[in-house]
Amino acid sequence: MSPEASDAHQGVQQATQRSHNRLRLAVIDRDPGFMQVLSNRLDALGWDLRALSSAVTADALVSMRLNALVVDLAVIGPGSWEYLERVCARLPGLAVIVCTGPSSVAQRVRGLRLGADAWMTKPCHAEELICVIEAAIRRHRRNEMPEVENASLVGQITIRPDLYQAYAGETSLELTAREFEILNLLSQSDRVLRREEIYERVWGYAMAHGDRSVDVFVRKLRQKLRSASPEWDYIHTHFGVGYRFSPERESEAETAATAAEAGSAVGAHADVEVGARGFSAARRAAAARGAGTELDRDAALAR
Repeated sequence: MSPEASDAHQGVQQATQRSHNRLRLAVIDRDPGFMQVLSNRLDALGWDLRALSSAVTADALVSMRLNALVVDLAVIGPGSWEYLERVCARLPGLAVIVCTGPSSVAQRVRGLRLGADAWMTKPCHAEELICVIEAAIRRHRRNEMPEVENASLVGQITIRPDLYQAYAGETSLELTAREFEILNLLSQSDRVLRREEIYERVWGYAMAHGDRSVDVFVRKLRQKLRSASPEWDYIHTHFGVGYRFSPERESEAETAATAAEAGSAVGAHADVEVGARGFSAARRAAAARGAGTELDRDAALAR
């Protein structure tokens, strides 16, 4: 192969590699100057940019197969906090960066707690924003994630770890990220999981005394499971301990409950019979003692 052909072949390989590694970014912003500068810089880096002038649904973001989202909350308007929370919950693998005008500490804290990876204040340099985006993507490790587990069918529910979602047929249960993590954790265990263990494995740190977060999320998860699959019971409570996942049809659960109640009734009836027999024996013994006493008294009078 000639040097010219070799260089051309190498160039094609590099171009192909770059296309495979292209990062996909969406930006929700209406500042034309900012968008032009950012677009020019991203073009030079070979990124795939989707410029959006208004909010789009979480499903639309999923279809874009994005690595990151940059959003100006001022563009979203009054529902900006709800939108941010919904996107972060629905797409836990997406790097989300808020880039907006001046804000208070309380606003920045709120945004980060709702799931944003970073918060930048305008005006900002495009190069700095790109570095923040790259750092957030690295943290999510979207290109280094191991293969996700296969979908599993439990009762009437299909659990899809690849989509971070569960389905009844073709209908999504619309689980939040936290709800899905709890469902996935419980479904993979064959024992009762303590509340503290669930909290530590899902939230990532120790549960504070009196914290009822696990109970609240399990209740919401049960409601969604019940709505999607009303004929099945999935999560069982072990009072004072935690929760166990075991899909059971309603009829089976009712049969088990009836059998338990019948067993209790039989036990109670047996206790009553034993008690009655004991009481009768005691009465006979007392009567015998009474009869003996009367005979002794009669004999003494005769003497």
